[in-house]
Amino acid sequence: MGQALLETAVADKLSLDEWGALPEDEPGELVDGLLVEEEVPSYVHELLVALLVRALGNWIIPLGGLVAGSDAKFAVKDDRGRKPDLTVYLPGSRFPSPQGVVTAPPDIAVEIVSPTPRDGRRDRVDKVDDYASFGVRYYWIVDPQLRSLEILELGSDGRYAHALGVSGGVLEKVPGCDGLTLDLDDLWAAIDRLETQSQANGDAGD
Repeated sequence: MGQALLETAVADKLSLDEWGALPEDEPGELVDGLLVEEEVPSYVHELLVALLVRALGNWIIPLGGLVAGSDAKFAVKDDRGRKPDLTVYLPGSRFPSPQGVVTAPPDIAVEIVSPTPRDGRRDRVDKVDDYASFGVRYYWIVDPQLRSLEILELGSDGRYAHALGVSGGVLEKVPGCDGLTLDLDDLWAAIDRLETQSQANGDAGD
């Protein structure tokens, strides 16, 4: 369903509770009370989500924290609801409720940037403001096309500042993540394998 159809399908603006009560198979994020189209994830997108859930989960879950993937609904503002690709709660933080719209900001929100300009703007502009207002301490922007990771850190002024920007290597010092080792080369290699095999299948006429 396109954005125009999504918006016209809802005659009146939705509250956060009404948005949260929509069926699980009903797509869309809540922006200014309107249900708007969210990105359609590619296989590369979901591959990165799975790899990051594994890497972050292996690190934080034994320490008493939480990590979760896409589709959980977060009340980032009174009339805005977002569904980050990945979220992390550090030990000692206020954890989310098991059901319903989440009102407890995660310590880390991760977005995998999709290649369309619309989705890129949403992740790099719109959600920067939304997550800052919500109180997300660290916002990760992972761009599979650029093979890059950018980490923004929330300051005392309520705005994000650039904390890290890197395109490869093994990270042993990740802002806010003591003890985490993140192998970016491994992430990009997984994408390379997928693309190489896809091209080989195409050459073979599959």
